[in-house]
Amino acid sequence: MQTTDIRKGIKIEIDGVPFHVVDHQFVKPGKGQAFTRARIRNLTNGNVVERTWKSGEAVELADVEERNMTYSWSEADSYVFMDTNTGDQINVEKIKVGDEARFLTEGLNCDVTLYNGNAIGVELPANVTMQVVSSEPGVKGDTSGGATKPATLTSGAVVNVPLFIKEGEWVKIDTSNGGYLERVNK
Repeated sequence: MQTTDIRKGIKIEIDGVPFHVVDHQFVKPGKGQAFTRARIRNLTNGNVVERTWKSGEAVELADVEERNMTYSWSEADSYVFMDTNTGDQINVEKIKVGDEARFLTEGLNCDVTLYNGNAIGVELPANVTMQVVSSEPGVKGDTSGGATKPATLTSGAVVNVPLFIKEGEWVKIDTSNGGYLERVNK
């Protein structure tokens, strides 16, 4: 694949290590050769680095497999996901899931990335709907400026929600940044 074909979200391989393209930019300066600059995340350890390729260089696509799987339960050092089509279970190390693990709930469908048959990452849906299990009541009259308060969700995650959210209500949360999106009627 040519460097001009690099797009956000594709998986490439550099020196035998799979990377996920987080962001890319094609630059054509007034003088000199055009190049592609990309921020890429190492799928084995999670580090994000910046890489530049001259126009016309070749990039190798990573041989990774994306599987839609359902989160089942947590073990000592891993999370167990099940393929709903075959019933296969795959253990993913907790460090490979990272901070997004706070939004894992039983039955949540996720995309598990496999490289050479080993699970190297989990991608959660863009947003999840969870119930608020504990939150302090909002102070009456304290509503100027979009004030927020911390709320604990069923998964144990603590997120900031608007003051009008009460215990027992359902909220939609953005999994990429942990931000409140909206209240949901269940």
